[in-house]
Amino acid sequence: MSNAGTNAVSIRGLNKYYGAFHALKNVDLTVASGERIVICGPSGSGKSTLIRCINCLEEVQGGTIAVNGARLDGTMSQVKRIRSDAGMVFQQFNLFPHMTILENCALAPRRVRGLSREAANAVARQYLERVRVQDQADKYPAQLSGGQQQRVAIARALCMAPKLILFDEPTSALDPEMVKEVLDTMTELAREGMTMICVTHEMGFARKVADRIIFMDDGQIVEENSPSAFFDNPEHDRTKAFLAQILS
Repeated sequence: MSNAGTNAVSIRGLNKYYGAFHALKNVDLTVASGERIVICGPSGSGKSTLIRCINCLEEVQGGTIAVNGARLDGTMSQVKRIRSDAGMVFQQFNLFPHMTILENCALAPRRVRGLSREAANAVARQYLERVRVQDQADKYPAQLSGGQQQRVAIARALCMAPKLILFDEPTSALDPEMVKEVLDTMTELAREGMTMICVTHEMGFARKVADRIIFMDDGQIVEENSPSAFFDNPEHDRTKAFLAQILS
């Protein structure tokens, strides 16, 4: 599972502001290599902001972030290094509509890793097969269902051979019947040992897959625990209220 002595993510004293709004307040979080973390909490609690900060999509105003030992220092070289190590799967898929599925997946290996077109296409086909959408390679995103598009987005992230994948509410834009196919793909990745940080309200997935569940509220980590302790014996009143609402 975890590799002794290594951390995929180390965050200390993280603060993030949007103008006068204090979105993240002195957040500390360590994620071991191979660990599966689920982050949950009410809307506006800072969940998505936190993982966007990890992937250098948001500028922070205080504290430190390190990904696989590389400390985010604001330089473009470190941003590129961290993004090459940390894949990101977004809520809205973010596929390029004018490119085929194969081209979407092969783009980053070519542009960032410097692979030839032939080599990048081979990598793309490998991961499209892994998420079971290899037969969609020559289609465009608009021709696929939402569930298929999200699995393509997962394949695209895997094409960069990341050490960590960040999921930002990956099923919230899907129709209910499409949620399971995406969660099944994520579950397979977890079983294979992929380090994952997933913002989600899918509590069944969290109970089944997570090593640790983080509950956030008002820009802070309020509670973190194993799935069994989190669901069966939550410690904080805010956590209890949240679980009562979403599990009712």
